[in-house]
Amino acid sequence: MALRVQFENNNEVGVFSKLTNKYCLVGFGATETFYSVFEAELSDIIPVVHASVADCRIIGRLTAGLLPHIIETEEIIHDVLKVEVFRRDVADQHLVGSYSVLSNQGALVHPKTSSQSQDELSALLQVPVVAGSVNRGSDVVGAGMVVNDWCAFCGLDTTSTELSVIESIFRITDAGPEAVRTTMKPSLIDTLA
Repeated sequence: MALRVQFENNNEVGVFSKLTNKYCLVGFGATETFYSVFEAELSDIIPVVHASVADCRIIGRLTAGLLPHIIETEEIIHDVLKVEVFRRDVADQHLVGSYSVLSNQGALVHPKTSSQSQDELSALLQVPVVAGSVNRGSDVVGAGMVVNDWCAFCGLDTTSTELSVIESIFRITDAGPEAVRTTMKPSLIDTLA
């Protein structure tokens, strides 16, 4: 299910949270509303944790580790994740994390990404890729939403059409907590063991 939520009147959900298949980090806020939406949807499946980095609430933008300049990013990713690494841009934008959102089910990229680039990305990632927006046309989709394999959270300004595209590309329309428990939880447990 894709849900609309705001962080203190801000629709940039991806700036204040980080969602994975194993955990969810949520920045501290003046109210518990933002956190409680994540907790209500996810706490039966994965831990939802209040977090900050250096007393900053923008947890979604500060959760990437800093790398030494002498080591290539591709080398570290390849060594740790044991996957092939490609250097790409999205719609001529080099901030790939700001202009795309990925899960094991699909990818949403900058609305001006060409069909050819979408096809190339789809072949590289082995998931369907579609160009789209969040929060009434915002092209910064990485800041406007977070997603894992069964749930997505978007800003309150996200239109019904945008929400429909998100649910479709990430295949989360019918994925509820029960579906996660029966189909995904065993594999999550295997990876943690």
